[in-house]
Amino acid sequence: MNPAGALIFILKYVFDIYIMIVLARFILQLVRADFYNPVSQFIVKVTTPILKPLRRIIPGFGGIDVASIVLMITLVLVKIIIIILISYGSIAGLSPVTLAITTLNSAANTVLNFYLFCIFIGIIFSWVSQGAYNPFAALMQQITEPVLAPARKLIPAMGGLDLSPMLVIMLITAIKILFGLGQGPF
Repeated sequence: MNPAGALIFILKYVFDIYIMIVLARFILQLVRADFYNPVSQFIVKVTTPILKPLRRIIPGFGGIDVASIVLMITLVLVKIIIIILISYGSIAGLSPVTLAITTLNSAANTVLNFYLFCIFIGIIFSWVSQGAYNPFAALMQQITEPVLAPARKLIPAMGGLDLSPMLVIMLITAIKILFGLGQGPF
């Protein structure tokens, strides 16, 4: 039996889900997505209780919601500290520089995984619900369009088949491999 491993698994994924929701809130604001979309409304309702007081302390800058970024990185840091405490019982031997690098590594991996997830979901929706309106699919399109548009200029659609998601997925995966993202336990 491995109760510590099971606890780490549960905590990791609970934290990851909420971190992804906070990241979604930031990206939705960044791409100026439709906030009347029901999925957007859910994201706003789930993140507002923590972000509202945080915004009083950390104001936005140039239209960028800095509080969302700070919350996301703080949640990643807390997740890492909790996992280390459960695994090793202490963080005494861990240097602050290592902890900062691990946190930024994990946060960058989360952002790239978020885009991979959104692109895959967008691909699936393009196959399944062609022509039908789906609020989740509309949101995925709004999130991924700024990333896919430059790729569409390089690879135009061929016979109704859009290959730009393949190029973006390949580039994101290459970035993850180049920087060694997602190879640790966090």
